[in-house]
Amino acid sequence: MRIFKVIFLNQGKLYEIYARSIHQGELYGFVELEDLIFERGNSLLIDPSTERLQEEFAGVSRTLVPIHAVIRIDEVEKEGPGKITELDNTTNITPFPTPFISPSKNEDD
Repeated sequence: MRIFKVIFLNQGKLYEIYARSIHQGELYGFVELEDLIFERGNSLLIDPSTERLQEEFAGVSRTLVPIHAVIRIDEVEKEGPGKITELDNTTNITPFPTPFISPSKNEDD
């Protein structure tokens, strides 16, 4: 069975999740992730970022991620711990650039 590790940006945070199925979504510009995998740790220590990730995607069978938010997709041999990482000034990851001209809010422009 194929397993993919997907790293993407979402609201200023870096997400690392595992999925069994990845393909171009029906919506243009989105990557569709299905059958998300969350590592079930047997240890007594629980990583808070892994727990937050499991809570955020609880009950989700399929999610769509904007293609410009995806940093990397790897096919891996086995799943690892998914996590959410806060980005700060010391990281070298930046979001995809936004357009220079933003759409006008006035209909007359």
